[in-house]
Amino acid sequence: MMKIDEGNTPLNEPVRSNAVLLIHGFTGSPVAMRPWADSLELAGFDTDVPLLPGHGTQWQDMVGRGYDQWIGATEEAFDELARTHQQVFVAGLSMGGALALHLATRRNVAGVSLVNPGLVVDSRLAPYTRWLKHAVRTVAPISNDIAKRGVDEGAYPRTPVAAVAELHALFAQTRRRLELVSAPVQLFRSTVDNVVSEQSVRELVGGLNPGTLAEHHMLLHSKHVATLDYDAEQIFHESARFFAQLAVKEQKRKEERA
Repeated sequence: MMKIDEGNTPLNEPVRSNAVLLIHGFTGSPVAMRPWADSLELAGFDTDVPLLPGHGTQWQDMVGRGYDQWIGATEEAFDELARTHQQVFVAGLSMGGALALHLATRRNVAGVSLVNPGLVVDSRLAPYTRWLKHAVRTVAPISNDIAKRGVDEGAYPRTPVAAVAELHALFAQTRRRLELVSAPVQLFRSTVDNVVSEQSVRELVGGLNPGTLAEHHMLLHSKHVATLDYDAEQIFHESARFFAQLAVKEQKRKEERA
């Protein structure tokens, strides 16, 4: 599918330089992304951290939500930023990483930064959740996998099986589209992650075209929700540098073409 350029800006809105769209994870909320967004704001980027449909309220609100609604929410948020900014970067945690990658196949994303992105549901029952959801409503939560004590990401206390079925479908579709990603990708990977296994990383590396994965950073002191963990500052600093370098390169290309 062709990427859609949503860069047309209304005459009454000034075009600012660069922005970052940050996407939270499955059953989570913007709580896990807000410190990252605040740090990027201090580095000179405008940011948006949308709440995905069915999230941030109660787990029952995820039931009946299709993964297309999560995709649609990220595309709508990206388009809003693209109307008033020259370049828009995307950052994602866990499922938010899959949504960031999917977005990069449908929009002119300037660069992608991923923290422990999910591309595989690590359960042998995942392919059957579309049927299991009628017998089992919820399973144990997959939240607060954080090495730092006393930190709460604000995720749901239960995980709806119906939503897991949608997650499984989202991951499958995203894996099929990885070769369409052309924006440079930066990856942060925790050495200990009890939510997303190495299979997701293997799918990412194997699915992207050679050279698309520009950087791969290991997080030695954090678990899955690394944006709230001991290595958070590393993520914040390295992603700001990565986005800034890409912005400078794009500006130089524009000047050369002019």
